[in-house]
Amino acid sequence: MSSSLQRMASGADLCPRGEHCRPNVDRRTPEQRRTLSHVKRFMERLSGDVKFRRALSENVDAPGAVTERYGIEVDPMQMLPLWRSDHLNYRFKPESAPWPLAMMWDDHIRDMLRHRDRLRVEGDMSKINPRFHAWRERQMRRCNDELGGSAPSITHPIIAFELSEGCTVGCWFCGLSADRFKGYYDYSEEHAELWRGVVGVASDMFGSAARTGFCYWATDPMDNPHYDQFLYDYYQITGALPQTSTAAPLKDEALTRRVLGLFDRYGTTTNRFSVLSTAHLNKIHMAFSPEELLGVELILQGKEAPTAKAFTGRARARKQKLRVANECDAIALPEGYHTTIACVSGFLVNMPQGRSQLVTPVPGSVRWPLGYRIVDQRFFRTLDEFREGLQSMMDQHMLESPAPGLPIRFRSDLQYRPGNGYFELRSRNMEHRVLDDVAPISVGQLIACGNCTASELVRRVATDGSSILSVADLLEQLYAAGVIEEDLDDRFAWQNGDGMTSRVEGA
Repeated sequence: MSSSLQRMASGADLCPRGEHCRPNVDRRTPEQRRTLSHVKRFMERLSGDVKFRRALSENVDAPGAVTERYGIEVDPMQMLPLWRSDHLNYRFKPESAPWPLAMMWDDHIRDMLRHRDRLRVEGDMSKINPRFHAWRERQMRRCNDELGGSAPSITHPIIAFELSEGCTVGCWFCGLSADRFKGYYDYSEEHAELWRGVVGVASDMFGSAARTGFCYWATDPMDNPHYDQFLYDYYQITGALPQTSTAAPLKDEALTRRVLGLFDRYGTTTNRFSVLSTAHLNKIHMAFSPEELLGVELILQGKEAPTAKAFTGRARARKQKLRVANECDAIALPEGYHTTIACVSGFLVNMPQGRSQLVTPVPGSVRWPLGYRIVDQRFFRTLDEFREGLQSMMDQHMLESPAPGLPIRFRSDLQYRPGNGYFELRSRNMEHRVLDDVAPISVGQLIACGNCTASELVRRVATDGSSILSVADLLEQLYAAGVIEEDLDDRFAWQNGDGMTSRVEGA
C-alpha cells in the first residue's frame, strides 16, 4: 500500500455530523429480526463449540437435527456458505442467493462494518475543537501505519471512563493487565454530582464527539452494581448510550438485563460479551434467548474459538515467560497481526482516583506492553480541576506543528530511503513517497539523523524567507501525516516490559 502526503486525509463522511448512528437492524421486520437472531446463535455455536462443529460434520446431509438440539430455529441448509467448506467461496457474492439465510447474515456483517466506520467519523471535532481534532487525525494516520491488521477495527473514541479499580474476572489474556479488584465508584449523591459534571464538561469541550465515549477500560463494568445509573446519566447529557463490553454478563444478571433494557430503548452501538470458554457460552445461551442477544456481539475467547489474542498485557507476559522457560504455548498469539486492544485516542478518566490521562493506541512493545501510550496525566478533585487538566494537556501536546525546541526525527518503526529529489518512508503497512526539493540540503536526511530540533533544522537548510516557509510547510505536512516521532517522554513508559509491575507513574 502506498500514499502521498498530499492526499493523506481522514475517511469519507459516512454519517451526518452530530448524528449518533446505529447498526441497521431496525429496518428489518420483527420476523426477520427473530430469524437473524437464530442465525447469529448458529454462528456463535459454530465458532465457539467444537462439539457443535463435530456434530454438523457428522450430519452434513441432515444438520437440522443438530440445530434442533441446541434450540436454534433456522434451517442450516439455507446457509451452507456459512459452514460448509465446499460452499465458502460463495460468501458475500450474488451466487449465494440460493441460501437466503447466508445472504441475511452477510448483509448483517456489512451493516456492522459500515457502522464501525461511522463511529470513527463521529469523533470529528474539526469545528468545536480543531487542535484535538488534528491530534486525533494524526494518531489515526500513525495507527494505520503501525498497527497492521488491528488498525481497521479501531474507531478511536475520544474519551473513556473507569468506574472501578481493577477487575474481578482476571482473564489470562487481558491485553490491559487489569489489576486485582479493589472496589467500585459508588453512586453516592456526591459522586453522582461529580460524574454528571465530568460528563457535562466533556460534552461542552468536545461536542457530539463525546458520544463516542464508554465506561470501562482495565475494568469490567459489571463490577460496579450502579453501572446502569452511570450509563443513563451519560445518555441524558450526551444523547448517546455508551457501548458495554463485559466478560461477566452472568455475575449480576439483573444488572445485565437493565443494561440491555437501556440498549433496547436508547442504544446505538452494539454491546459485547467476552465468552471465556464453551461452558461460559452454554451458560450465556441458557440465560438469554437469541432475540435478547441480537444487539450483543459475543466475542469468543475460549481455547476452541478462533478469536486471536493481541500480543499485549498478560498475553504478552505469558508468552515471554514461556519463551524464557523454552516451553511451547498451547494458544498461538499472532505477534505480527493483532497488536493492541486499546482504542482511545483521547482521554482515559479514572473516577475513583480522580485521574485523567491522554492516551493513544500503539503496538504492544517493551516500552508500551499494554498497547497504548500515556502521553500525560493530571489529577482532579473538582470540576474546575478536571476541565483545567484536560485543557492543559491539550495546550501542551496538541500542537499544530512540531515543537520547535524538541528533537525532530521519523518514527522508529519507519525505514528511511533517500532518493533523487525525494525520499521514501516504509512501515509495516504503508509506503510514503515525499518530494524533498524545498532546500539545497535534504530535509529528509536531517530528520532521519534525528540530531537537531525543528527550529535548528529550519536554520540549517533555509537560505531566504521563501525557503523558510517551504521547509516549515514540509515539516507541517510530515507532522500531520503522523510520521514524525511524538513518543519523546519517558515518564509513563515501562522500565522492563514485563507488563505487570514496572510502570513509571509521573506526577
